Amino acid sequence: MKKLDTQSPTFPSELNALLAFETAQNPETERIVADICADVRQRGDTALIEYTNRFDGTAAQSMADLTLAQNDLQAAFHRLPHDIQTALQTAAERVKSYHRRQKTESWSYTDEDGTLLGQQITPLDRVGIYVPGGKAAYPSSVIMNAMPAHVAGVGEIIMVVPTPKGERNDIVLAAAYVAGVHRAFTVGGAQAVAALAYGTESIPQVDKITGPGNAFVAAAKRRVFGVVGIDMVAGPSEILVIADGSTPADWVAMDLFSQAEHDEIAQAILIGTTQQYLDDVQTAMNRLIDTMPRRAIIEASLNSRGAMILAKDLDEACAIANHIAPEHLELSVENPQHWAEKIRHAGAIFMGRYTSESLGDYCAGPNHVLPTSRTARFSSPLGTYDFQKRSSLIQVSATGARKLGQTASLLAHGESLTAHARAAELRFQE
Repeated sequence: MKKLDTQSPTFPSELNALLAFETAQNPETERIVADICADVRQRGDTALIEYTNRFDGTAAQSMADLTLAQNDLQAAFHRLPHDIQTALQTAAERVKSYHRRQKTESWSYTDEDGTLLGQQITPLDRVGIYVPGGKAAYPSSVIMNAMPAHVAGVGEIIMVVPTPKGERNDIVLAAAYVAGVHRAFTVGGAQAVAALAYGTESIPQVDKITGPGNAFVAAAKRRVFGVVGIDMVAGPSEILVIADGSTPADWVAMDLFSQAEHDEIAQAILIGTTQQYLDDVQTAMNRLIDTMPRRAIIEASLNSRGAMILAKDLDEACAIANHIAPEHLELSVENPQHWAEKIRHAGAIFMGRYTSESLGDYCAGPNHVLPTSRTARFSSPLGTYDFQKRSSLIQVSATGARKLGQTASLLAHGESLTAHARAAELRFQE
């Protein structure tokens, strides 16, 4: 891992170089995705089946081979061992409990002129959740995407998940059952995103698409945005740990590994206030790396984008964290609530030495779909609010029409919009 010191005159440029990630759209990826989306939009199921057979190595003859109903999801749940069933239910219940508290209700008030103003909150009609498949199975992604939609009251939740070689993962399908998914299709990639966005003969068009995926999925989500809503375009996973030296080095080393094992371009950064503690964590990492099944991925990630930063104190560490705006921030310090008040930009803040980031990934309750690549400066975790929309309510009284109409008339004439002015004037001239 790179070693940085905040007292070095080159630290600002070294930090920015560390954080730099090529986010420019790859022209070849964009071209491929554009062709796939256009083809699925035009040929529907036929194109979707062809791409699925080509990219996933399946032998589907019709969409019936790629379709799962609610009973299929339920059957997958009942095939699982009891302890895994319980784990899924526990995680789902905790996520549901947390997201219920995010649910917004309609509201209104009446002003002094008798005019009613307010906001009507309604759930989306239908959403699509994309669940990655391939190198690993992600039941946690199913729960994190579907449960807030379920809590929001979305009418229909459609899941798409690739199944390379046609191998369906029972724990993923069981998670869909537990989280309230209504239907699932074993398709993935840009073609699945296009099917959700435009609709095919078998897959209905949705109003919003959420969930992470590879570069082709991300490019497809960018392309269909506007036709449908999307949650975000996710980048590589990130973790930043601020440690005061009170947490066992082995714990912090494993926390860094936990994100580095996601992908060769994931990022893990540790900020410490003593060189001795940074050295202790490095020693622990050197000892523990041999026990990691995904050692090659971890090493590639840490070598290319990982770093240890020596800060003069925790105040400076928090200032650096706000600049980085990490997806996951661990405050592995004494009195973490005090230091959390100094954090303005982070997707999720894990407070205290016992709060490993992995608990947030699976079962703590808050959503694990988080802003990456410094976008936590202006965006938030996925939540129930992402599956609700707001309509303004305005019911003007006769008294209000006279008072507001005069204001509207003056402003409309100022914009040379005569019909706007007359529409208001007619009501107070009555």
